Amino acid sequence: MTLTAAVAQFAPSEDKAANLDTIVDLLRQAADQNADLVVLPEYAVFTVPTMDDRFVRTAEALDGSSVTRLAQAGAELGLTVIAGINESAGNGKIHNTLVGIQGGEIAAVYRKVHLYDAFGYKESDRVIAADPAIPQLLRVNGFTIGMQTCYDLRFPETSRALVDAGADVIALPAEWVPGPLKEYHWNTLLRARAIENTVYVVAADQIAPAGSGNSVILDPMGIPLAALGEAAGIGVARLERSRLESVRTINPALALRRFRVQPEA
Repeated sequence: MTLTAAVAQFAPSEDKAANLDTIVDLLRQAADQNADLVVLPEYAVFTVPTMDDRFVRTAEALDGSSVTRLAQAGAELGLTVIAGINESAGNGKIHNTLVGIQGGEIAAVYRKVHLYDAFGYKESDRVIAADPAIPQLLRVNGFTIGMQTCYDLRFPETSRALVDAGADVIALPAEWVPGPLKEYHWNTLLRARAIENTVYVVAADQIAPAGSGNSVILDPMGIPLAALGEAAGIGVARLERSRLESVRTINPALALRRFRVQPEA
């Protein structure tokens, strides 16, 4: 049993139409390489370098024109698509939202739990943090996929909650803001999440100026199966059920653990 996954990285701007054109082109490239699943970055439909009111003014509902176009492209190309959007939330706020699209419909939604109020950034000025909830999961080719985004990566319990819910693949869109040691943190934390949870990690980042690039697909031992540098493009890799089962036999960390993750009261 296999799943061909792709990460797509680019530099979204404040031109939503241009961003969507770029996304559709990347989806076509992935489809040409027989991908089943494509993971796009956080805030893929709209990004500006600083968190300001433009994120609020351009926000859409889940049934808005941007998600509709993503759904149409995914259906046309036979892809499951995961992408980050700025979802309208009212009262001058947005949700930082991931949509999982299958068969031209939204099949799962994730709203960011841990907001990026760090390294001089203040996402919470305009974003509402979601409460931890039972994860909405996607099923693709017999694999179960959970979603989280960007700053969530720094909280290992977020990934563990997805695994507890049944995920064997973690899809992680990001806008990993550049800065001292940030690229090192990104690569280290992604590998840790794969190894400690014995899962595949499919992580798609924006590239400069707002992101650090380095999108990657990791196997359950933390081995890169596809890796990108600083330039726009896609990386494609095949995920294998037999590899997942073999790693979990060799390293039964999930079976041997003695702690469980509970949401904060």
